[in-house]
Amino acid sequence: MKFTHDVIVIGAGAAGLTAAGGCAMFGLKAALIERAEMGGECLNNGCVPSKALITAAKRAAEANEYERFGIQMAAAKVNWSGVHAHIHEAIAHIAPHDSQERFEEMGCDVYRGHAHFIGPRKVQVGDVELSAPKIVIATGSEPMVPPIEGLDSVPYLTNENIWDLDQLPQHLVIIGGGVIGMEMAQSFRRLGSEVTIIEPGDLMGRDDPDSVAVVVETMKAEGVMFVKGAAAKVTPGVLASLTVTLEDGQEVAGTHLLIATGRKARTEGYGLEEIGVELGRNGIKVDARRRTNLKHIYAIGDCREGPRLTHVSGYEGSNVALEITLGVPTKVDWSALPWCTYTDPEVAQIGMTEAQAREELGDKVTVVREGFDHNERAIAEGDTRGHLKVVMVGKKVLGASIVGKNAGEMLLPFTQAITGKASTFAMGSAIIAYPTRSEITKAAAFSAWEGTVFGSVPKGYAKTRAWFRKTLR
Repeated sequence: MKFTHDVIVIGAGAAGLTAAGGCAMFGLKAALIERAEMGGECLNNGCVPSKALITAAKRAAEANEYERFGIQMAAAKVNWSGVHAHIHEAIAHIAPHDSQERFEEMGCDVYRGHAHFIGPRKVQVGDVELSAPKIVIATGSEPMVPPIEGLDSVPYLTNENIWDLDQLPQHLVIIGGGVIGMEMAQSFRRLGSEVTIIEPGDLMGRDDPDSVAVVVETMKAEGVMFVKGAAAKVTPGVLASLTVTLEDGQEVAGTHLLIATGRKARTEGYGLEEIGVELGRNGIKVDARRRTNLKHIYAIGDCREGPRLTHVSGYEGSNVALEITLGVPTKVDWSALPWCTYTDPEVAQIGMTEAQAREELGDKVTVVREGFDHNERAIAEGDTRGHLKVVMVGKKVLGASIVGKNAGEMLLPFTQAITGKASTFAMGSAIIAYPTRSEITKAAAFSAWEGTVFGSVPKGYAKTRAWFRKTLR
């Protein structure tokens, strides 16, 4: 058949933009389809607005410490309209990087509208029919809303519409204690809202429990309330705007409700099942090369089964672009997958947690732990909360868990150690600027080798050399 394009990419979020832009830069004729805003979830209602909100909340928290280090400050006065403007200014500032104009300049044909498969290699957008030998699905994800009785009776929030609030919530009730729930809880509390988190399971369940405990302790001290249990019913309130009733009968009343119970792949309405694309429990099934069961169709980013992170979407987009353009088969490798929750302190993870490693490898696992209470930069800054844990088998690094100020910035050397592009020995002997928080990585790496470097064999060798020096003199 005669194709209109070399590749069709459906979705202009982090995954789709990387794939389409990469293919176009290699000279392929690429079609990029987006039904909503360019930039996808990350730019419009995810990473960018949330980090802008977190930054504003951090400024308020710093001011509300009143007097510290001999410096007295006035209490923070929060102007929600100003915070709201800051959030949307951040989005607007970054938007040109993901804009239709930019990708057209790169060589993409951009189509705005809903894409629907009308054949294994054909896609319709409005009245236009497109075809290509390779197709990439990058349709993203959307908030997963649980089937709670009465939820539709109140105007609940998700990460998609919380940025449009015209006033600061008086009491924000959050269902879900994952990344979104915890980041929003601390931010709104610091800005002046009362906040209650309802979570039936473990808070931030994918992270190291020791790290999470430090954050929970901080948030409790700041006034965030935690209720363990599952929401069973939501009703419009009398004194408050709404009431959430838990399965055990507890009631939590508030003025606003945020649903933060995870995300689900956006796969409906594209005609995937009609052409035979196989779906899993929460996303399109793919192999290690991100190919669906129809090998010419790829699925990348949040729409497929697997980790849902912006940097993962970009990574997969790059891989698929290389495979389509140069024929290089690129398999994903999650052994050094990093992620970070931007609470204060931050929680950062790369590779295996201690629990995952022990479950898989048992007693072979060793853990080195260094606290920021021994880090001189942290002491000077007056913020010694947190620690670094390095998970190893022998001297091989399997993962690292960090909780502390700017923890996410400290993951890079462990990426190199896990992938074999560096080692804890090299990290331990590195020259690191003083005083910096990253010195903690050198301290942990040195601890990992301390027993070997100062073991019986090196000690015996050193003593022998010393004996010869003294004897020969």
